[in-house]
Parts: sequence; C-alpha cells; structure tokens
Amino acid sequence: MPQGQPSVVPDDGLTTRQRRNRPLVVVHTGIGKGKSTAAFGLALRAWNQGWPIGVFQFVKSAKWKVGEENALRVLGASEQGGSVDWHKMGEGWSWIQRAPAAGEQSNEEKAREGWEQVKRDLAAETYQLYVLDEFAYLLHWGWIDVEEVVAVLRARPGTQHVVITGRYAPEQLVEYADLVTDMSKVKHPMDAGQKGQRGIEW
Repeated sequence: MPQGQPSVVPDDGLTTRQRRNRPLVVVHTGIGKGKSTAAFGLALRAWNQGWPIGVFQFVKSAKWKVGEENALRVLGASEQGGSVDWHKMGEGWSWIQRAPAAGEQSNEEKAREGWEQVKRDLAAETYQLYVLDEFAYLLHWGWIDVEEVVAVLRARPGTQHVVITGRYAPEQLVEYADLVTDMSKVKHPMDAGQKGQRGIEW
C-alpha cells in the first residue's frame, strides 16, 4: 500500500502513529458537483474498516431516495463491515425553501434538532465517522452558529472523524478543519440545458 510522506513533521511531542491516527474534520465545499459523492466514498472506506457510521442528511428532502442511502443501508446490514445509521432532517432541496404547513416544524427547526442529535452522538462517541451532508448551508444561512460548531468539534472525545459537505463553508470552519477540498466547476451538463439523471445525480 502506498505510504504518503508528509512535507512537514511538526514538533508536537506526538509519535508518528499518534499523529497518523488523529481524528479528522473534513470539509467538501465549493460550487462544483461531487461534494456529497466524495463524502459517501469516504463512508465506504470507513465501512470496510468496520467503523460505525452516522449519516446526517440536512436540507435534502426525506422523500427522495438517494442511491447512496440504499447502498450504505444494505452494506450496513450485511454484517461484513461497519454499521450504518441514516438520519434525515430536511424537507426541501437547498435552493428551494418552502413554508411549513400549520403545526409543522420549519426546515430551520429541523436542522437545529438534527444538530442537537449530532452533539449528543459526539458526546456519547456513537460513531467513528459522521457524514454531515449539506451541513455547510446551515452555517452559511446562520441557522446554526459556526463558533458553536467549531467548539463542539474541537471538544469531541475519542477518535471520531467528521466530514461536512455543502457550498459556502464559512471561513472559520475552513480554518479549523484538517482537510478541505473546494470543488470547482469547469463544465456541467446543466450548462447545456440537460437536467439531472438517474445513476449520476441520484
């Protein structure tokens, strides 16, 4: 297996093994396609290592059946790798904000409720990998305080890895994260009038 060599070895008092196994915060942001796809690819690696995985899908509608959900649920139930729990906290796509019906929670309330669940699970060390899909939008919109998020992530116990996706990740989160990828767009079929298709977008 290839062994990457870091360009810098910090004087932090840690051994190579200790430094290698530090829990990471990963951010996939930018306007290009592939942020969630990359996060779920990471979840496949975690599943293969036998890690318990918690997926928290914000913003995207709970009614939509995305391919990654079905695949990861089947894998999680197979008992050949890690377990997979899937939590949905939204009722509309990120670019569509619908007013809630009478007596229903707003998307903002559902998002905050979802974040509270993430906080409880981090405190309990429920999972080894957390996928917070589209979570960056909530910080950008001001629904959840970025300072609180960074403080919670900084204080999380154990070896819990967290990957956050979504456009417009706030600078404070980007500065704190260990690994940040900005997905840029060079070309997209939608630029030529083509809508999303099965097997590619979902």
